[in-house]
Amino acid sequence: MERATEEFALITCLVVGLSHILQRRVWTETYVGLHRLGKPGALLNGGLSLFTGAALVAFHPVWKGLAMALTILGWMLVLKGAVCFLAPDAALRSMGKASDRGFAAGGVVLLIVAAVLGFVLAAT
Repeated sequence: MERATEEFALITCLVVGLSHILQRRVWTETYVGLHRLGKPGALLNGGLSLFTGAALVAFHPVWKGLAMALTILGWMLVLKGAVCFLAPDAALRSMGKASDRGFAAGGVVLLIVAAVLGFVLAAT
């Protein structure tokens, strides 16, 4: 199950990472729109993060080697989702600061995770 999770995450990180870089303005507009919705927007944002993060954590409990980068990403997404659900006002403050530059930086991070996963998968 861990290998399948790594393959799923590699594809997802690659596509979403490239999208964050190439379509950063659209991502910013999306977060501005979610921010305008108020707390329901925070819950929508949190739902996407919590679902993805919980799946990664459940199916990839790896805490050694380079592969643990995926488990750490999963826990970070769970934390983001939890903040959105449990402290939506704090989530909205963060969402209100969305910027093209921030999404591009996030895209770079996701591409790095994809590269690490590619290396891990090639080595196994």
